[in-house]
Amino acid sequence: MASFSSWSSLNSLAVVCILLVVFSYSKSNAQTLNANFYSYTCPNVSNIVRNVIQQALQADGRIGASLIRLHFHDCFVNGCDASILLDNNATANIKSEKDAAPNANSIRGFNVVDNIKTAIEKSCPGGVSCIDNITAKFCVVGLNTTDLVALSGAHTFGRAQCRVFSGRLYNFNGTGNPDSTLNTTYVANLRQICPKNGSATALASLDFTTPDKFDNNYFANLQNKQGLLQSDQELFSTAGTATISIVNTFSSSQNAFFQSFVQSMINMGNISPLTGTNGEIRSDCKRVN
Repeated sequence: MASFSSWSSLNSLAVVCILLVVFSYSKSNAQTLNANFYSYTCPNVSNIVRNVIQQALQADGRIGASLIRLHFHDCFVNGCDASILLDNNATANIKSEKDAAPNANSIRGFNVVDNIKTAIEKSCPGGVSCIDNITAKFCVVGLNTTDLVALSGAHTFGRAQCRVFSGRLYNFNGTGNPDSTLNTTYVANLRQICPKNGSATALASLDFTTPDKFDNNYFANLQNKQGLLQSDQELFSTAGTATISIVNTFSSSQNAFFQSFVQSMINMGNISPLTGTNGEIRSDCKRVN
């Protein structure tokens, strides 16, 4: 079960992460995201979202991580437009992002989005949008190295399927050995979860120390060669990279990580959002109006 103390200490984070469902856009000439957009049309929106999340966490300790992943996967494919919420049958011309290789039988949290939308529609009918507001890819979309490390820290909770990382455990890059950036004891533990010819969909915790708590242990894991995903461990194990010092900072200061994560989530929410008449407020997040 996720730690409620960790979530309550991150009130801003909880709202930012989940406003993938309710964030819309200012109608100013600049057309930028505005956290106060619903101050008049739906002033209680943050409390509505928070209450639904808390109920979801009581039933599923993984859901916080799943919702952050949902936000990330939406924003990095043609911007933050909530397109990942659309079903294949939303219109005849839509091929849903839900079925893309990284998402198929893996991405989750749609039911929470629907519950949030339903709760908001009861309170503020028709007024709130479904939208939520790697280094080269990060740079292309206007994010920097700190954003990369901070957002990677979302892997402080959640799970990954064996098929995603098992290549590191046995014959990494054709060497016949495990990835040398992995702690040997950690490799042995992971092999118990993901044996050769075992289930490709078996789950391992991204952070084995506090798997359901949002904290900064993820960064200590990287320092100890216990990053589950190769892209995570490389943040610390790639010699000379600028990410190493940021990992060290976040490992030594949870508050520094929390503050940077909140800002980076906001930065990510500003990736090519649909604004003005370019988008629409869907009555059902899974379908276009």
